[in-house]
Amino acid sequence: MHEKHVPVSKAQLEEITRQFPTPFHLYDEQAIRENARRMLDAFSWIPGFKNYFAVKACPNPKIMSILKEEGFGADCSSLPELMLSEKVGITGEDIMFTSNDTPPEEFAAAKRLGAVINLDDIGHIETLEEHAGIPELISFRYNPGEARTGNVIIGEPTEAKYGVPRENILAAYRIMKQNGVKRFGLHTMVASNELDGSYFVETARMLFELVVELHRKEGIRIEFINMGGGIGIPNRPDQDPVDLKTVSAGMKALYNQIIVPEGLDPLNIVFECGRMITGPYGWLVSRVRHVAEKYKTYVGLDATMANLMRPAIYGAYHHITVMGKEDMPCSRIYDVTGSLCENNDKFAIDRKLPEIEPGDLVAIHDTGAHGYSMGFNYNGKLRSAELLLKSDGTVQLIRRAETEDDYFATLRFPEAETEV
Repeated sequence: MHEKHVPVSKAQLEEITRQFPTPFHLYDEQAIRENARRMLDAFSWIPGFKNYFAVKACPNPKIMSILKEEGFGADCSSLPELMLSEKVGITGEDIMFTSNDTPPEEFAAAKRLGAVINLDDIGHIETLEEHAGIPELISFRYNPGEARTGNVIIGEPTEAKYGVPRENILAAYRIMKQNGVKRFGLHTMVASNELDGSYFVETARMLFELVVELHRKEGIRIEFINMGGGIGIPNRPDQDPVDLKTVSAGMKALYNQIIVPEGLDPLNIVFECGRMITGPYGWLVSRVRHVAEKYKTYVGLDATMANLMRPAIYGAYHHITVMGKEDMPCSRIYDVTGSLCENNDKFAIDRKLPEIEPGDLVAIHDTGAHGYSMGFNYNGKLRSAELLLKSDGTVQLIRRAETEDDYFATLRFPEAETEV
């Protein structure tokens, strides 16, 4: 059982809304820092262990700076994410650049920054060579195909657009060795938001075995394996978080069983987790506008799926706290909705909650990753502010809310015709 709580009281939230109107995303700095430290501690047996925070999960420079201070790098998949990393002082091999269908200029930018370039396809070698040059260190993203199963979010490996398939992986490394590459990494990611810790132990087994095969057949020594991200968070109160220490112990046992006897020790191990690091420590705070009785009872918020689209596109569960009513019985059943002209603009369907009235504040949990970052402007909805609950208890604006001027800034209107 995983307790769901909000780090501020209703009175504190009401005070915050006097300066920053709802909706907004609120992040808990101290909880994020403590969680980052727990991860580093769990894998402390690995001398060069690093987590490359997945920038796509929460692309805010303040959050990235906090994690940089805790020893994290950045996992990037686009030019703007590379630029964000550079602006917060994350450069060189503290950046893992993993993209797909990658434009040439992004390879060039990653090469300029000294990032670790993780290629998604054997066909990308030519593009990289032509537009950026072959670096000293290269990695490939491996897609094991039928050898592994995926999950609902990322899909089966055989259906995924990501990664070098089994039949090409040895050739990919052979080509790079012939092109003068001296250092090699190996990456995979075959699940997303996975709560079964044994899944990651078996992923380590798969990569360790491929490391041995590459050494035996191609004479290539892998410097690091990147386990990807995909470690899930307990969105539902009846779920438990992944026990990282148990995962780490399982990986260590396989390391000693597979890697050490082959003389391939030391082999560094890294991750690129985003959701697991910040996800549980963000909340979408919104105010109830209407309670409408129709064929069902609808609670209409001032937030929409433009602020949090996961429930609409994945059917994802996000816990909802009605502030000030945490101890009241969940005696009513509601659909909790936004105001978009889309019937799937719903945060919850048939959810048992305390009796709700217009003006109530609600906190939607686990929006610290893939919440704000997946937002959009459909229906002319403006993207919300992001706030940081700092370790000293104060609140800092780390991204202002969009305005109508922002929405119209990229448009070009035809000049008004002058009537004669």
